[in-house]
Amino acid sequence: MCDNSNCAPNIDGLVDIRDIVIDTSLPVAEKKKSFYRQIKNPKYFRYDDTVVRVSFMDSGPSLQERIMQYLLSGQSMDIASI
Repeated sequence: MCDNSNCAPNIDGLVDIRDIVIDTSLPVAEKKKSFYRQIKNPKYFRYDDTVVRVSFMDSGPSLQERIMQYLLSGQSMDIASI
């Protein structure tokens, strides 16, 4: 049993993000609610057989800044390997 907050839950209990369906005709607030209802645990989910853990730093560059930095670096992006 895991007694540490950094331990991932069992993969069988996680929602595969590819199964999430969002009605694009809904207002943004309803889209967010729908996503959270479907994903169940936004900190941990899976993509196929890969557990994904989402975390954020309290300070530092934003995700948008990091993506721009990466794109401007000229490296190719393989999202499957991130």
